[in-house]
Amino acid sequence: MASTPRDSSKVDFAFAEKRRDTDHESFLSHARMRWLKVSSAICLIVIVSYFLVDVEPRHNGGSWYGYTLGTIGAGLIVWLSLLGIRKRNITDGRWSLKAWTSAHVYLGLALTVVGTMHTGFQLGWNVHTLAWALMMLVIVSGIYGISVYAALPRSLSTNRREMTRGQMIEALAAIDRQLEAAAQPLGRSESDAVIAALDQDVFKAGLLARLTGSYPRCATARALRAFPEGSLNKAEQKVASLLSRRKSQLSQIRRQMRYKALLQVWLYIHIPATIALIAALLAHVISVFYYW
Repeated sequence: MASTPRDSSKVDFAFAEKRRDTDHESFLSHARMRWLKVSSAICLIVIVSYFLVDVEPRHNGGSWYGYTLGTIGAGLIVWLSLLGIRKRNITDGRWSLKAWTSAHVYLGLALTVVGTMHTGFQLGWNVHTLAWALMMLVIVSGIYGISVYAALPRSLSTNRREMTRGQMIEALAAIDRQLEAAAQPLGRSESDAVIAALDQDVFKAGLLARLTGSYPRCATARALRAFPEGSLNKAEQKVASLLSRRKSQLSQIRRQMRYKALLQVWLYIHIPATIALIAALLAHVISVFYYW
């Protein structure tokens, strides 16, 4: 029997609802946490088999069991490193970017168990331990990345107050124009303090300042201290008020810079460490098969 337009509209509505739910679904809870379950199963199998399998004289990377886990771990590392390429292609379906990212996170965490059990806890000062250490560094930096991406976007949105980056900068520029005009009647020392504040580059800050949000050399705060309350004339009061507004606007911009720095800094560790890990993994494999 042919479907009626009403039935078709119901199907379309159900599909739209499902699509909307999927769009708002976090990559951590994608597909009802399918990849968390898969990764947990992998970890459980590896841990149980580690204690059940009898390897003489003891577990190590050179046993048949160690080779098996090593092959699985190496395959996971190579596959996980392909996420950067996958990000260039945004598609829907089973292997959408969200699904890939979910698998990347949970299988990456499972790699801590697979990789560590592969070593048999036989660690030393060699290229094999270097590969394991780099793997752990990549995973730890990834955990940090997940944490900040779960917490900071909301802080970014709240701090913006529905303003774009350009609007925040324009608001600061508007205050600066008012300050420049208001500072004309001031004395030399007060005028120099205001000029120093206006000349300071808002975006010129070191990594530590961006990450901590601490700016001890802020010329605006220093200029504001040149106008103590209780001893100001009308012109100075106006300048002090504008400096206070400028300081508040700077705080908003610097918080935005801090949140973005916290979101991005882990990549400066995660990506280079991943490249170093692949190089160390290659050296590890070559040394095992050609020199042992």
